[in-house]
Amino acid sequence: MGTHRPGRQAEERSLISDRSQSSRGPGSGKTGAGPRRDASALDERYVRSFGRRRSRKLTDRQKSLLDHDLGAMAIDLNAPPPAPLTALFPRPLDAVWLEIGFGGGEHLLWQAESNPNVGFIACEPFIDGVVKVIDGAQRRGLDNIRIYADDARQVLDWLPGGAIARAFVLFPDPWPKARHHKRRLVEPDFVASLSRVMTPGSELRLATDIDDYARQMLLAVRSNENFGWLARSPADWRERPADWPATRYEAKAIREGRKRYFLRFRHSG
Repeated sequence: MGTHRPGRQAEERSLISDRSQSSRGPGSGKTGAGPRRDASALDERYVRSFGRRRSRKLTDRQKSLLDHDLGAMAIDLNAPPPAPLTALFPRPLDAVWLEIGFGGGEHLLWQAESNPNVGFIACEPFIDGVVKVIDGAQRRGLDNIRIYADDARQVLDWLPGGAIARAFVLFPDPWPKARHHKRRLVEPDFVASLSRVMTPGSELRLATDIDDYARQMLLAVRSNENFGWLARSPADWRERPADWPATRYEAKAIREGRKRYFLRFRHSG
């Protein structure tokens, strides 16, 4: 799990002992899942980890974006992944990053615009968010985003090993009620799937505004020997780095007085 650093154990105890039960409620549209199969097969393999797929009726423009523009950005899991994976994109790129559950797309679009030499595989079952990213990519002239509008664990199964240089799982559906905790995405098997597809030296970023989910995330990742926690002081998990833009979920947490946790890990391969 990486080398020991002074103060690490105290930081972990501080985070892990914070057990207050703040809640945001399910349905933020965040998720995660492997090759495309029929619905019954998916139900047997995965517990549903996301809430709503849609919040309101789509406008005519939104319908057009889904019907006519999603196809050009979509990933086809029925075809084998290309080698190299950067061949998913229309021009040569240096690396591929993965965002699982991009919600309204604020973070994804910022990263894609700020890192034009990186390709982004973006997974989100919430249709409203998918439409926002298609629209945002068109308006900004971005050609380095590919979308999978379903459970991201399917993409993790499809991806070749060691292909992802950075991964993000930011504010996933919290499932705050104890009886629903089994639906939370970030658990040891999910972390193992991430580990398989990430390159040595790559970075995993997680975020939540749910205290006990932060604890669960930390324990799940630290149970995998391939990840080392990058925190050196409490500020490292209480404050966002400069290259980590805010999202609407963080803004809501601030309005409602909840803490935010920003967890970063290095993958050793």
